[in-house]
Amino acid sequence: MPVIKSAKKALRGSQRKMVFNLRRKRVMKDSIKTIDKLVLGKNKEEAMNNLSSAYKAIDKAAKRGVIKKNTAARKKSRLARAIKNI
Repeated sequence: MPVIKSAKKALRGSQRKMVFNLRRKRVMKDSIKTIDKLVLGKNKEEAMNNLSSAYKAIDKAAKRGVIKKNTAARKKSRLARAIKNI
């Protein structure tokens, strides 16, 4: 545990940020899982409808630094390819 006053303050800030980052990551993973289930069920139309929300979640995570830019591009590419190959 931090002893210095500024270190305590930094710890509080990082804990607040962690909550938001975990939330962004969870939303992103949930949207990807939803599309993966639809792809396994061969439901192309519904997967296409959910693709934009998955892109939005991935882009927000990349914008805020939860994931890197190239990781976001890779995830989006794999989702699009999976839907295309149904």
